[in-house]
This record gives sequence, structure tokens and C-alpha cells, in this order.
Amino acid sequence: MVKDGVRHIESLRDGRALYLDGARIADHTVHPAFRNAVRTAGSLYDLQAKPEMSALMTFESPTSGDLVSRIWQLPTSAAELVARRSALEAIAMQSCGMLGRSPDHVGSALAGMYMGMDLFERHGAARATALRDYFVYARDNDLYLTYVIISPQADRSKGAGEQATEFLACGVCDEDAEGIVLKGAKMLGTAVPLANEVMVAAIQPLKPGEEKYSFTAMVPLNASGVKLFSRKSYEAAATTPFDYPLASRFDENDCVIYFDEVKVPWERIFVHNDVKMAADQWHAIPTHVYQNYQCQIRLAVKLRFLLGLARKIAETNGIMQFPPVRETLGQLAAEVGMVDGLLAGMESAGFHYGRYWIPNRQMLYSAQVLTQQLYPNFIRAIRELAGGGMIMVPSSVADLHSAETADFVTRFQQSPVTDGVGRIKLMKLAWDALGSEFASRHVQYEMFYAGATMVTRGHSFRTYDWNAATGMVDEFMASYSHRPTPCGT
Repeated sequence: MVKDGVRHIESLRDGRALYLDGARIADHTVHPAFRNAVRTAGSLYDLQAKPEMSALMTFESPTSGDLVSRIWQLPTSAAELVARRSALEAIAMQSCGMLGRSPDHVGSALAGMYMGMDLFERHGAARATALRDYFVYARDNDLYLTYVIISPQADRSKGAGEQATEFLACGVCDEDAEGIVLKGAKMLGTAVPLANEVMVAAIQPLKPGEEKYSFTAMVPLNASGVKLFSRKSYEAAATTPFDYPLASRFDENDCVIYFDEVKVPWERIFVHNDVKMAADQWHAIPTHVYQNYQCQIRLAVKLRFLLGLARKIAETNGIMQFPPVRETLGQLAAEVGMVDGLLAGMESAGFHYGRYWIPNRQMLYSAQVLTQQLYPNFIRAIRELAGGGMIMVPSSVADLHSAETADFVTRFQQSPVTDGVGRIKLMKLAWDALGSEFASRHVQYEMFYAGATMVTRGHSFRTYDWNAATGMVDEFMASYSHRPTPCGT
């Protein structure tokens, strides 16, 4: 039977050590800081469990025969990739694109690793078997996975093995015939309260001598010694869905994870003691492309939502007839169209890696570079359309239910297209999308989830076909000589 929300939420009641405001949370699935986001995660599984959504959202597991999420599908053609994308779009639409680490993200990374099984075979038969078996396990149990692949910032001028504290960054402190022991911290554990297991790995470059940090392991979030330290919960401060319609439901949260001598068995270790392999698992095979292709699908959905919000704000403020407003909306629409076009291009201009169809790398990295710049500018443009209207809204929905305040607060919230309550509702949503603490975190996330700009631009530089571009210049220069020749002859 396909996994539904009830089964997923029940799987999260696993005794994990999750800390907030100095205390361990007994059951985060019912805690005010996490419970609505947990329900949102459950709704993603409820979506695929609906009979009418089965063809779109699921496929039959080749091992168990059960229906599982299409995030685990391994496309062998552009058409299959597009079919998978339709399911990923449906997942993103459940949160208006606000869940950056929905289950299809790390699921896509694991799929990319599986597609690159040839690399893992060269790394070692035991490690390839571990990856192969774990992929089947994760797929057939439809796990919600997240990852921590960045070391704590600390002294960024130094590598993981050069920090003042030996195991500041998570590394292997011991190993035996049964497995490895992990000690130290990793970030950025987005969606940890919503997920079942975490991939612990290194995406930042490692140097010879830092082999103890060069591992990839899958760890249950309730494993002994795993400690999850949550940032401030925006959901906890979201008093009502009317006042905080996004933060109250889609705060996926972020955690630093500390591994306090956590034992991980060998059958859950994909990479071990090899700094080159720690890097190659991302970029020499489809892993990085597949995980970030999912990011662009989600971002496209989010931008469409924000574009609709921009149009609604302009209509509500009665400024649609102003030429500069239409120009702004036209610019935003063009940027959304560009992201959609790059997605279509990635798919149609993809390539085969063995039997699997991989999105076009150069178009993907072009999209990453451009959208890192686009997102904060996109938000700023919509804020300019909204003006002070986002700020001058009632203190809370309680003002609309009080005999003393209701008439007054709705009287000056007028609009040519809606009543006072409708205007307040829209501006509350606009503030939560554009100006709240939740919104500010999203700007930071979209700017840096793929790495610093120098990293994404480096990917674009690395994958562009420079020989074709410079070849055009060389071919043209070869068409004329330094010898004097009259023009036109």
C-alpha cells in the first residue's frame, strides 16, 4: 500500500533527541513549534495516496511491487524525466514552493548516486552494495530524507582538519568490523523535524590528510548519540494561519546536528576514507545535477506563486493601470518564464549517463547563477508594489472579531476589488511572503542553498562548452588575413 500521511507522521514519533529553547522535545509531532509543518509533510504523502493522483505521483517498485513515490523513479528518457517533473511540481505546489527540503530533494540526490553506481563500484564493491541496498530500502519504505553536508562555519580560512577543535566538523573518530563512529557537528539540517533519516557527507573540498572527514553515511534521526539543535521556530511565533499563513504551516526548520560518537554500520556507508571520492560522488556522476534540478522545479513553482501575489497586490491597490506597474509585472513575468524555459531546456537538451537521462548540466548551472541574483530582486520589486500596505494591517485577526475594533480596522482597509477583510488577508499573506522573519529566512535560503555565488559561477564555468565558443572566434579569425586585402574582394 502506498505510504500516506498517517503512516509518515507516526514514523516521526521515534524518540529523537530534538532540542529547542534549552529543552528536549518529548514528541515534536504535537509540539507547537513543529506540529503544523509535520502535518504539511504528512499532506505530501496524503497527496500521493489519493486514488485519482496515483498515476501522476507514484509508480510500482520493481522489488516490492507496491506503489511508491515517483521521486524514486530513475528516468531513462526525456519523456520519463518530464513525467517525474510533473510529480515534483505537484509536491512543490502543496507548499507554494516554500519547502526547500521536501522529500524529493535528497531523494533526488540518492537517485543520482544510484545512477552513478559505476563510480561506487570503482570505490569498492562493499560500498556499492551498501548504496544499492539502501536505495531499495529507502524507495520501498518511501523515506523522507534530509542531509547535512556542510561543516560549521568556524574559521572559514581553514579546512575541516585545520580547525582549533579536532572534531568540530563531523568526522570518523573510530571504526571496527561493525562500522564507523562519528563525532562532531554538521549543518544545515533543513527539515530535520519532518524527515526519517539524514545523509551525512562532505560537499566542501577536502585535502589529503583530511580522510577522516571523507565519508558518506545514512543515519536514522533517532540513532543513539544524534542530537538535533533547532533554530528559532517561526511556527511557534505564528499565532494564527490568518496572521501568518505561510510560517504557520511551512516552517520546515533548520537544525545543527551533533554526532556524539554515533555508530553507523558498514551497510549504511557509501564513501569511506577517500577525499577524492567524497568530491566525485557529487560532480563526477549525476548526483549534484539531479538534486539541483529538483531545486529549480521547486523554485519555478515558488516564483509562479509570488508572481500571482504581485498581480493580486497591484489589483488590490488599484494600480494596474499605471504603466510602470505593468512594466514591473512584465519584467517579473519574463523572469518566471526564463526559469520555466531553462527547466524545459534542461530536459530536452539532456544526455544519457549509461541508461539514465540526465538534465543538461550547463543549463542547470546557468539557472542557479541567475536565480541566486533573481530572487532577492524579485522580492524587492513586489515589496515596492505593496508599499506601506503590508505594514498597516491590524495587529491580529482578533481585531476583526472585536466589537470595539472590527468596524474601524476594516473601514480604512478599502480596495477597488475586495472588501476590508479581503485586503487585510492579502496583505497579511504578502508580509509573511516578503517581510516577516520567515520571509527573510527564505531570501537567505534561495541565495545560498546552492553555495556561495563563486561556487555556482564556478559550476557554470566548469560545465560550459568553451571549445565551441572559442572555436567560433578562431574560425572567424581564420577567414581573413593580416596581409593587405581590399574590402569586398
